Amino acid sequence: MKLTHFDDEGKARMVDVSEKPLTKREAIAVGSVCMKPETIKLIKDRQISKGDVLGVARVAGIMAAKKTSGLIPMCHPLNITSVNIDFDIDEEKNKVDIKAVVRIVGQTGVEMEALTSASVAALTIYDMCKAVDKEMVISDIMLMEKRGGKSGEFKRKK
Repeated sequence: MKLTHFDDEGKARMVDVSEKPLTKREAIAVGSVCMKPETIKLIKDRQISKGDVLGVARVAGIMAAKKTSGLIPMCHPLNITSVNIDFDIDEEKNKVDIKAVVRIVGQTGVEMEALTSASVAALTIYDMCKAVDKEMVISDIMLMEKRGGKSGEFKRKK
C-alpha cells in the first residue's frame, strides 16, 4: 500500500482529486471523556458555570468539522453537507461518549473531519468542566465507519 501524501521523491504534497468523481461520502468517529460522578451530575443538571456543556460541545464539533482543512495540512477544504453530533452520558462508567457523523458529496473522504469533530467536542467538554474536574481523561477517539469513494466501506470490528 502506497502513502498518497508523498510524491515520487518523498516530498509532502496534497493529493490531486480533480479527476475523481463526486460521490456521497460519510464518516463516523467516536470519542469519550471520563470524569468524576459529580461532574456527570453537574453536566446533566446544567449546573456547570460556563453553561450548557453538551450544547456548546455540539456547536464546537460542528465548527471543527468545517475548519479541518485549516488545522491538518494535507486536508482539502470541503463543502460539508451535514454534521451531526450525539452524546451519551454513561453514569455507570462515569463518561460522556461522543459520536460525530459527517457527510458530503465530494471527491474526497470526510474521515479527518469526523475525527476532528469528535476530538474538539471532547476538548470542549474538558474546557467547560475543568474548573470542577481537572482529572478528566479524553480517550478512544477513533474512526468507526466510512462510506463512499473508491475504497468503499469500512466498519470497525467492535
